[in-house]
Amino acid sequence: MWTPNLAALADARRVITWDVRGHGRSGSPADPTLYSEDASVADMAAVLDACGVERAAVGGLSLGGYLSLAFHLAHPARVAALLLFDTGPGFKQDRARERWNAYAGGRADALERDGLAALSAGVEVGPGPHDPTGLALAARGILTQRDSRVLDSLPSIRVPTLIVVGEHDEPFLAATDYMAAKIPGAVKAIIRNAGHAANIDQPGAFNAVVREFLERFY
Repeated sequence: MWTPNLAALADARRVITWDVRGHGRSGSPADPTLYSEDASVADMAAVLDACGVERAAVGGLSLGGYLSLAFHLAHPARVAALLLFDTGPGFKQDRARERWNAYAGGRADALERDGLAALSAGVEVGPGPHDPTGLALAARGILTQRDSRVLDSLPSIRVPTLIVVGEHDEPFLAATDYMAAKIPGAVKAIIRNAGHAANIDQPGAFNAVVREFLERFY
């Protein structure tokens, strides 16, 4: 999903991409207990360790953005900057979190029932070498949320933070405003004529915003 962006972002710095467990080329273990926010954060640290990187600008889109916030909460010394794309910080109210978790459970049920045919039509969801069983386990174990720790941590963030959202990504517009208000000094950018996958819908504008931020702060 980052193919439209790698050349522009990697011309002056090293860029590392990865697949969350249960996705793409990463493993899809059968044990449901191996899928969690904590396991994903540990995977991110392991990827950086394997690449010999102690500190990085860490970011992602949607679930990847949320996990980037979770990584910062667990390993603040390893984060030089945050890049949060079309994402949210979780939920303060239990009822809202329960609705989200019901949605994630429904996605998992559909993947188990219909296989890869259940994948959304979003352009960020490529045909890739996905295992539908792994995707279902990831939806139940990683996409679901248990508390508001990540959301509550926003005011404590002290690294440069870029928040990007596509102007038509309506489910995440309010979350973007919330993060921009809570994270000290956060830079917010709206990508015109873009939806949830702003980096794919408008790669030129997206790349320009990210490059400008990195050149200024990192």
